[in-house]
Amino acid sequence: MSIDHAAIEAARARIRSSHVRDHRPPSSARGLHHVALLSSDVERTIAFYQDLLEFPLTEIVENRDYKGSSHFFFDIGNGNLLAFFDFPGLDLGPYREVLGGLHHIAISVDPATWERLRGRLEAAGVPHDIESGASIYFRDPDNARLELLADPLGEMYGSRVL
Repeated sequence: MSIDHAAIEAARARIRSSHVRDHRPPSSARGLHHVALLSSDVERTIAFYQDLLEFPLTEIVENRDYKGSSHFFFDIGNGNLLAFFDFPGLDLGPYREVLGGLHHIAISVDPATWERLRGRLEAAGVPHDIESGASIYFRDPDNARLELLADPLGEMYGSRVL
């Protein structure tokens, strides 16, 4: 399969020119309340996110939509939460990247925290890839792809995106 990279870049430039505004109006949103993922094991998920990644567990309640299921939340800073559901009794199978599905979640951390968490991931034997000296990509126990990004919020690899 041949990909016409020049045509893709031209389309990207056209979209940017047509849709990225110099005087962007304010968003109607207040922020990301939470992203919800699936957990096959609540305690293993808590150990990974709270104990390894240092994201405090803030609450665990019963899922209002499925009796016996837990809905639990981790503080990922700046008033944002990462949430999980477990669905005991349902065989949901492992995470798969599909069109319309999750590619990865990028979580901003300061550079010193990035270094500390990189060391913690290495010490725990969590396979990971480092890109551009500012991103660490790895997978959680249920195979969801995560990124820890040392760039400030609103920036990516030295460029403003917000």
